[in-house]
Parts: sequence; structure tokens; C-alpha cells
Amino acid sequence: MSIELGLEGAVVLVTGGVSGVGAGITRVFRRAGAQVVTCARTPSETLGFRQCDVREPDQVDGLIDAVVGEYGHLDVVVNNAGGAPFAPAATASPRFHAKVVGLNLLAPLTVSQRANAVMQTQPSGGVIVNVSSVSGGRASPGTSSYAAAKAGLDNLTKTLAVEWAPKVRVVGIAAGLVRTERALPHYGGEAGLAAVAATVPLGRLAEPDEIGNCALFLASPLASYVTGTTLTVHGGGEVPAFLGALGGFS
Repeated sequence: MSIELGLEGAVVLVTGGVSGVGAGITRVFRRAGAQVVTCARTPSETLGFRQCDVREPDQVDGLIDAVVGEYGHLDVVVNNAGGAPFAPAATASPRFHAKVVGLNLLAPLTVSQRANAVMQTQPSGGVIVNVSSVSGGRASPGTSSYAAAKAGLDNLTKTLAVEWAPKVRVVGIAAGLVRTERALPHYGGEAGLAAVAATVPLGRLAEPDEIGNCALFLASPLASYVTGTTLTVHGGGEVPAFLGALGGFS
């Protein structure tokens, strides 16, 4: 017996959906038969692309209006846009921290608010998927404001799920290390990437489409009773440092 995901023809908005994890999410939803709209701050030739800075409420309003105007409904939103460069907390400027929190916490809230207003009027409601990070649940030296924002996003997922039920489900994904186009230079090339991958119990970084598969499940009717929770997708996490000091498992 085959399992139907129930997303054929669904209208899905993926923020930051043109590269990295977002591109993987976009590919997966398209393979499932969804109509996917992506957005980013800079222009792209990606199919279904609309330019939008999700930190700007007026631009978000225009984006949501355009999607509903073209397709007539909005079924799923994946708040994927985010990220932050390395910056020690002691020396990064207040403006830097504010911009990081704005992109990784306040922007998803703004997009979710606008999407919820549409979804509450639809007979089938809708689903909001927030892409978070394992950084939100542990110390994150060099990306303190990013980690704090993701911790806030995890709480936001819980809170909005309560406020907007039963019409709208709100769920999250706490992604671990993912092999994207930015990973190679970030970790210093293939040797660095291999060393980082060795700290993961599954022995490798996730592929963007694997994060997309999890988003697809959470957005589908298969997860119809799942809301207010964040799924951790990290390949088993990180091998504790003390085990490395002791030479690993015996």
C-alpha cells in the first residue's frame, strides 16, 4: 500500500529557498507535487521566485498578497531564511546582534503572522514550519545572538501552536550540520569538513534534501496531530568532548 503525502497542488512558501537548506526544501516539496514560491533579498532566476526582504513587514505583506492573489490560497509556509557570520559576542556591535535577531526570530514571526491571517480563513487551515538549529539548545561560541534567536524561535513555535490551533499547526526543525555550498569554505575545505563530520555519530553532514524530507513530513497530513514541537535532525548529535579526550568509544 502506498502512502499519500497529500501535498499535490498545495501552495508552499519557502523563505530563503534558493540556496542551501532552503533549496533542498524547495526541491522536496516540488517533487511531492506542490506549487512552491521561494523568496530572498537578492534577485534569482529560480522558478517561482519573488524578491522579498522578510525583515521588512511591508515587503512581507506584498509577498503574501501576491501568493494568495496568484494561487488563491496558502497552505504551507517554511520559515527557512536565516543565518549569521562568526562574530565573538564581546566585540560584535549592538547593530550586528540586532540584525541577527531580526532575521532569525522577528522575521519568522512577521511572516507567520501574515500567513496565519490567511490560513485562519481557509477551510483546511495551514501549516507553518520554522527551521531552527541545534545551536538554540546548546552553547554556540561565535554565534551567540544567532543561537539565542533560534532558542527564541523554538519557543515561538510552541506558543504560536497554542494561539493558532486548531486551524494552523506550527512545527519546527532543529537542524544540525548540513552540507551546503557554504559549508566547504566555512570549515576550511574537504579536510576540515571530514573532521567535522567525524564528530557526528552518523559520520557525515546532512544533505539539504534530508532536511526537506523532514519539513515535508511535518507539513503533510501524516503529521496531522503534530504541533507545538521541534523535530531535532542532527544525525545523532555531537560526540561528547570527554570521549574524544579518552580516545573515543572502547
